[in-house]
Amino acid sequence: MERLVFLLIAVPLLGGILQAVMPGARARHGVIWFTCGLTILLAHAVLVMTLGEAPIRLNAGLALFERQGLLPAEIALIALIGFYGIRYRNPLAVVLAGLQALLLIGQQQAGHPEPLEQPLLLDGLAVMMVMIIGVVGGGIGIHAIGYMQEHREHHPEGPDRRASFFFVVFLFLSAMFGLVLADSLPLLLLFWEITTLCSFLLIGFERTPEAMKNAFKALNLNLIGGFGIGLAILHQSINHGTPTLSSIASGAAPAALLAAALIAIAGLAKSAQFPFSSWLLGAMVAPTPVSALLHSSTMVKAGVYVIIRCAPVFHLTPAGFILSLIGAITFLLTSTIAATQSNAKRVLAYSTIANLGLIVTCAGIGSHQAVWAAMLLIIFHAVAKALLFLSVGTVEHKLGSRDIEDMNGLIVCNPRLALAMLIGAAGMFLAPFGMLISKWAAIEALIQANPILPIIIAFGSAPTLFFWTKWMGKLLACRPQACPAIRVCSLSEQAALGLLAALTIGICAIFPMVSSHLIEPYLALHFSGEILISRGNLITMFIMLALIGLLPFSLVYRSRAERMVTPYLCGANLGDTGHFTGSADSVQPVYLKNYYLHSLLDEATLFRLGLIASGTLMLVMFAAVGW
Repeated sequence: MERLVFLLIAVPLLGGILQAVMPGARARHGVIWFTCGLTILLAHAVLVMTLGEAPIRLNAGLALFERQGLLPAEIALIALIGFYGIRYRNPLAVVLAGLQALLLIGQQQAGHPEPLEQPLLLDGLAVMMVMIIGVVGGGIGIHAIGYMQEHREHHPEGPDRRASFFFVVFLFLSAMFGLVLADSLPLLLLFWEITTLCSFLLIGFERTPEAMKNAFKALNLNLIGGFGIGLAILHQSINHGTPTLSSIASGAAPAALLAAALIAIAGLAKSAQFPFSSWLLGAMVAPTPVSALLHSSTMVKAGVYVIIRCAPVFHLTPAGFILSLIGAITFLLTSTIAATQSNAKRVLAYSTIANLGLIVTCAGIGSHQAVWAAMLLIIFHAVAKALLFLSVGTVEHKLGSRDIEDMNGLIVCNPRLALAMLIGAAGMFLAPFGMLISKWAAIEALIQANPILPIIIAFGSAPTLFFWTKWMGKLLACRPQACPAIRVCSLSEQAALGLLAALTIGICAIFPMVSSHLIEPYLALHFSGEILISRGNLITMFIMLALIGLLPFSLVYRSRAERMVTPYLCGANLGDTGHFTGSADSVQPVYLKNYYLHSLLDEATLFRLGLIASGTLMLVMFAAVGW
């Protein structure tokens, strides 16, 4: 197992290094296919070898690194952040790098205990995250081969930086594996900041003023959040505690609760919760594979991951309830804002923030059932959202637009691509897909904890039904005008979309096994309680999944003539499908457009409300730590 975990971290890193030094696009593409495929296999091997096993503590070569290489690596990382701040004239980044240096000095002066001989922890939650990072992240890497080829064709100006792009992507994946496996807080913080730096480089890939502005926004907000982990290390060192996640999760209040609250701030920033949400919206300027990485399989999931790790400490505490309230308010407001958006990427961005808010709400409650729902939400959201982001990126290249209104009739233009998007959208809110099951479990857990939270979640769930239904309607509707021609997707794009579409459906079929063999053993170590799913509900779900399996055949293999029908225009057709006779015998064109509630809901006002409410609640949360 030691060697397997070492390879899990080392293989993406080695693949990234080969990308940076290997000449020739064909050779680099082969390395990407091999690295992603091997990463997926290694993640599965970790899953198979740990099923039914107790939590395993590991070294995997990182104990020696923590003793001798951790401090130089942290100094180099701080210096690099400062360098980018100076180079691009961003004084806030320079100041934050300086503050990080001061915090590092404080940690060294506090004289925290000797590094652990086994700084890694492999349990059910870590294995779940390894599978998400490996399978979904590997799929995104494969999709990026064809996507970045087309991206280069659309942006031929300037140097070709695809090699450096894939280097950062693979470094990102390697750091994420280290992050979710690290129990040692100093080691976790290093991987945490590496992912922050990688996200800065990926968001700023285009090097345009807008891209660099948004890249620094992501860097600065995540650095501010990252201070939470640094302060938690300092707090544990001063109080002679062990700076590990497991010791905090099992510690006694109020000392452990303060450390958990500090880590939760870092988690809120990384998962783009209010008041840190703006960085994830700005990340939309990056190529779509970057958005998929940040939103689905890696970056933002790291935030909710560390909060779930600390969930036992938050259980039945005022601070935990306030943390849940921050997540619930984020869920309500961002779901509402998403209903006002026609830009597909912004809909996905706000939807991501909202679903992460629901996970934070459950983690703050910290009960057995709430954490069960949170872990399921992470799994189902990662797969479906990655599928949606990659599909939108492909559509954007084909149509030259990411506006939902321009996707009208995609089911006729490109049935397979439309089908992938439909599966992803259905996976986010329809039965029997897992997101709906997870939300049902979350609401039931929240009802038992506090009556205020399920009311907020119920009102936040209504807009999600609205915007997903509107989007699916556009994909299935047919314009009267001729459908635009769409080029065939590349092999890598088809492979990635097919893999994620199959996973979106397949995970729903095996989720009882995922729960019983992966999630519940983890929960049994930290919580008391039992999750029961009735046999009747399971049978109903499997019947619905079987019916959903017929959908691809009905949409892909029927002829276009059978799908295209003349619209009914109240008997006033003019003999074609594009015009009708209106009032005063005027000829009117037929058009279909969704309603976006702009006159009722203002994005800026709702966003400002979220900033004020969440910022206030964060202050209250720390005041509540000592209650």
